[in-house]
Amino acid sequence: MQDLLLIALFAFLGAAAAGLAGAVVLRVLRHRSVMVALAVVACVAVTAMLAGTLAVAWAMFLSPHDLTVVTVVCAMAAVISLPTALLLGRWVVARSSELTRAARSFGEGGSFDEPERPATAELAELSRELAATSAKLSESRERERALESSRRELVAWISHDLRTPLAGLRAMSEALEDGMAQDPDRYFRQIRAEVDRLNSMVGDLFELSRIHSGALVLSPSRISVYDLVDEALTVAGPLARENGVRLVGGGIDAIPIEVDGKEMSRVLGNLLVNAIRSTPADGTVAVAAERRETEGTVVLRVTDSCGGIADNDLPHVFTTGWRGNHARTPPSGAGLGLAIVRGIVEAHAGEAAVRNVDGGCSFEVTLPMASR
Repeated sequence: MQDLLLIALFAFLGAAAAGLAGAVVLRVLRHRSVMVALAVVACVAVTAMLAGTLAVAWAMFLSPHDLTVVTVVCAMAAVISLPTALLLGRWVVARSSELTRAARSFGEGGSFDEPERPATAELAELSRELAATSAKLSESRERERALESSRRELVAWISHDLRTPLAGLRAMSEALEDGMAQDPDRYFRQIRAEVDRLNSMVGDLFELSRIHSGALVLSPSRISVYDLVDEALTVAGPLARENGVRLVGGGIDAIPIEVDGKEMSRVLGNLLVNAIRSTPADGTVAVAAERRETEGTVVLRVTDSCGGIADNDLPHVFTTGWRGNHARTPPSGAGLGLAIVRGIVEAHAGEAAVRNVDGGCSFEVTLPMASR
């Protein structure tokens, strides 16, 4: 038993000496290629085996013949092991180089194409992660391009919408200044209406900028869906009567939700104004609420009689600048109302959607119910 322990001790000391020397070499060459590191590791493994075996052989005071036999056997094993390890290392380095070239093309703005030839499990996992990251970046670039296009279009639309009322305001102010206005009071009322419209447009732009910049700060409180809908219907009532549209909002339960009352009133107000302006005279705009216990959500639904939205336009309804028609008349607005709706709803961890129904379309806002 004692001899066995001595053999183990000498083998350990010989292998440990080789391993320590290899660690020092690896630290010195830590900035070199993977091929060099793999070569050092292979040499350390073979050297540690050889050193441990020879240390035991010398300690056992073998005969010169037996010591020579052990040394030759270890040397032959080293001669075979080292080239084999280096060849395998070259295979790993080759796969690593392929992955590097693929990652380089990915970093230059292209997509990542995973190398076809098989690689080690770690390199294969890295390839999958790079492929997933490439897909996410491609989606992000597409969103960025779509957003940039939307911004350019919005700037063009806003420029047009600002130019028209400003030109009118300039003409009316010059007429009043020159005393050419036949009915000054009518001009004053028109100026006030144009200023209110411009103020509303600037307010929408400011709200949208807060949403896009992440500066929208919510102050949630526990309120009832009934109170929220009732207030929105009261505010939208005069516009509905002016346009000859019936507002229907009966049967709303007092479902509790935890939202920012001011911002959510803006959401319902935008949806109702949009629905009323899109509905012809003698049409109906209905507001309903549905509790979904299994999902823990509340769905607020505003349904109008606009005749429906083209299928090609449905995916773009909540896009900044979308108007539903190509008119530049005041009722069409600046195309910001529905984009604001989506931004506020998503800030409440909700979802805004639209679908066509018989004779019109239905806008749905899904919000989480308040915790009990």
